[in-house]
Amino acid sequence: MIVILRPNSPISTAEGKAVMDYLSAKPGITPHSHSITGTGRTLTEIYVVGDVAGLDQAEIESLPGVEKVVRVSREYRVIGRHTGDVRASGFTYNDVRFDQQSLHVFAGLCAVDDPANVETMMRALRDNGQVCTRMGAYKPRTNPYSFQGHGARCLPWVFELAGKYGIRVIAMEVTHDSHVREILQVLEETGHPTGVMLQIGTRNTQNFELLKEVGRQQELPVLLKRGFGITLDESLNAAEYLASEGNRNIIFCLRGMKTNMGDPHRNLVDFCHVPVVRHLTHLPVCIDPSHSVGSRNAGPDGILDVMHATAQGVVAGANMILADFHPKPEEALVDGPQALHMDELTWFLEDIGIARQAYEARLARAQRQN
Repeated sequence: MIVILRPNSPISTAEGKAVMDYLSAKPGITPHSHSITGTGRTLTEIYVVGDVAGLDQAEIESLPGVEKVVRVSREYRVIGRHTGDVRASGFTYNDVRFDQQSLHVFAGLCAVDDPANVETMMRALRDNGQVCTRMGAYKPRTNPYSFQGHGARCLPWVFELAGKYGIRVIAMEVTHDSHVREILQVLEETGHPTGVMLQIGTRNTQNFELLKEVGRQQELPVLLKRGFGITLDESLNAAEYLASEGNRNIIFCLRGMKTNMGDPHRNLVDFCHVPVVRHLTHLPVCIDPSHSVGSRNAGPDGILDVMHATAQGVVAGANMILADFHPKPEEALVDGPQALHMDELTWFLEDIGIARQAYEARLARAQRQN
């Protein structure tokens, strides 16, 4: 059960404390409170855990300060969109808004290599009006002899270049809790010239200890990729691990499923699940077409497969796109064959704009129908 307090009755008020006291006095009940940022206001929610079947919903809703009571209808209690729950929610990080209505493109280097390439990428993003990017400093690899990333050594100049070119948020994968500490330390030492969204990669979706550690820190938001060989439900429960530890600023990323049924693509594209995640949860939904398609192949229409896949996700309502670019893909240290060229960035962004217009037209038509 979730008890939603009125905006003017947070836990710190007499009304909020009265609700907590009422719930705490019930046998077998444990209430936990947290705030959630919605559209134009901040709500306080109380998650009621335990034997809730005997609680009188109408009585709770009659308490001063209570706006609404929602019965939990899914096992992921914090991230789930439960029966009768139509609230809009999301979060703002470093002046960038992330929710199920927004759309942001995180184009960048799968793996950071040298300052010149990073600067070229960030300059191009600025010139195209973009404020987000992806930059890999820590790289888990299947082959132990493959390049593992520069790690903390590259963070100072990556962050400083981001600040120079107005990049507000960098999506950066972490594979160990020590990486989180390193990122926070370097952000502090460099004066916070940018922001970082911690990325949990597909190999770590069920690394539960890492999920707990990342969830306990609430300064940096999290991009969680779907596990490449597990069900959607299992991956959403991984997001619940993050949220249950305290960090609700989460974006869920679809990145393709590992199966030969997707050949010749690198993975079986799963972007049909964009609307599914949107109605099961409050989470913004990201798509990763680069790792889904895994090539620069183009059809007879001259449009790259990766752009077709991107358009499919955007038309379905995706809120974020993670895409590999590189100034010199043939020299990239990781995933060069799938990286787009710098002269394709404007085309890529314009194609996304066309797909977004189609989604908005579909949304307007659906609203007329309903």
